[in-house]
Amino acid sequence: MPDPNSITPPQLMRLIGTPACPALIDICLPEDFAEDPRLIPGARRASHRELAALRQSLNGGPAIIICQKGRKLSQGVVSALQAEGVTAEYLAGGVQAWQASGGPLVPINAVRFDAEGQTRWITRARPKIDRIACPWLIRRFVDPRARFLFVAPSEVMAAADIFDATPFDIDGAEFSHEGDLCSFDVMLRRFGLATPALEQMALAIRAADTNRHDLHPVAAGLLAISVGLSRQYKNDHAQLEAAIPVYDALYRWARDGQDEGHDWLHGQNGRP
Repeated sequence: MPDPNSITPPQLMRLIGTPACPALIDICLPEDFAEDPRLIPGARRASHRELAALRQSLNGGPAIIICQKGRKLSQGVVSALQAEGVTAEYLAGGVQAWQASGGPLVPINAVRFDAEGQTRWITRARPKIDRIACPWLIRRFVDPRARFLFVAPSEVMAAADIFDATPFDIDGAEFSHEGDLCSFDVMLRRFGLATPALEQMALAIRAADTNRHDLHPVAAGLLAISVGLSRQYKNDHAQLEAAIPVYDALYRWARDGQDEGHDWLHGQNGRP
């Protein structure tokens, strides 16, 4: 019988990338992590010896605890957190089972974390498509606590140095357009996140962002929504928060709903 305190790799894969995903906490021992320094998408590192700090960082939210094999380390941390009223589960089989199931892993050296285990990113002001899609990808698959700055194009690189932020979607940045690829495409490759659903999203984003609507049927609609949001909000951060659910929906369509159509007559006949 499955342990009620555990979650399987396929179950976790269904949660990652969605707003319902709990905090993912990697507590692999340093020596084990050093052998393969990659994280399950959206996970952050923590120590099993610093449970008080971990509990405080969760801020009352649920967590999934991940160790190398899903045995004594993660199960012990889950029990300790539950004793303090935290909703917690452990990943059955740990990172080894995740890898065996074909789950993606993000190289930790592809991302610059600060002393608090968070990332900071910076790009051009007045975002439309790529500069919204990339923050969505980062928040959902790399660092849920990521912070973003938007400044004038001429100030991005200088401000990146001042605020220790990673620039993106601007010439000269590590994460920017490469040939026909958008910054979103480049991030997928660098983060090791080339899943079928994200690749489908990337094609739609590239088609809308580069005005090549022949590449994907949803491109014109994504452009229209993006332009509308940019006109609706003067504050770039407010626009980003409003647009995140749009990309949540696009991800769920790419993952689960591509074969679904809709027409008025079917609805009239009592069919979905």
